[in-house]
Amino acid sequence: MPGMVVRALSFGTVAEAYERFRPGYPVELLDVVTEYAGGPIRTALEFGAGTGKATRVFARGGIAVTATEPDAAMLAELRKHVPANVTAVQAAFEDLPLDSSYELVYSAAALHWTEPEGRWARMAALVRPGGVFASFAVPIQLADPDLKEAARVARAPYLETDGVPSPDDRPPADRPMEWPGTELEQSEWFSDVQQSVLERRLTMSSRDYIGHLSTVSAYVLLPPADRDQVFRRILQVLPETVEINAEITTHLARRSNFRKASVRNLV
Repeated sequence: MPGMVVRALSFGTVAEAYERFRPGYPVELLDVVTEYAGGPIRTALEFGAGTGKATRVFARGGIAVTATEPDAAMLAELRKHVPANVTAVQAAFEDLPLDSSYELVYSAAALHWTEPEGRWARMAALVRPGGVFASFAVPIQLADPDLKEAARVARAPYLETDGVPSPDDRPPADRPMEWPGTELEQSEWFSDVQQSVLERRLTMSSRDYIGHLSTVSAYVLLPPADRDQVFRRILQVLPETVEINAEITTHLARRSNFRKASVRNLV
């Protein structure tokens, strides 16, 4: 787990690049969550908010969002871009106080950085009974399988893989329900677990794609000389523009109705 912690806290060094090169989230994401909730959402907590890519979508939908992020540089970048109904707080998920609860608690590409020990008990303490938990995963990949393989070969001398291992060690092809849905289905605190995929393709320049890779933790942690070399090698095998598979996998669950105090005792 220490290696994951280092990766999780590596993004502040590339906060401006993260804001520039990471794609934002479509408004359809808010529609998916609102439809599942069955009515308007007034309050939300986001953890691992980064530079506020997802924060903006929910805040502009009229939700009062408390956006939390452990890295000061990322949080400073977030504050430049979010509307006034966002409260920005520097904190890791594990350090959030449990004296407030929200109609929605969500995470955009950050849940895998949280500690597994006590994760769902803590989550249940933060979501109001009947409220919603949502997680969004966006594994940005080259859409062309030949280009994807060429980039992998170019990267291989420096990185065997540039992704984050699934927390339950099972590849998506082996199961109809992906993580974290697999854990939510086993949780006594959440029910009505749903998984859906929002299809999305983006076109960007190959240099902007390299810019995106520069914000991926596996590359951030490489020695600078190796990082520059691997980016040169990947750029050499790409055309001027590339198509990106940027589909969003969403997991939704509803907080079961029972006394919150009994949840707190388990945290």
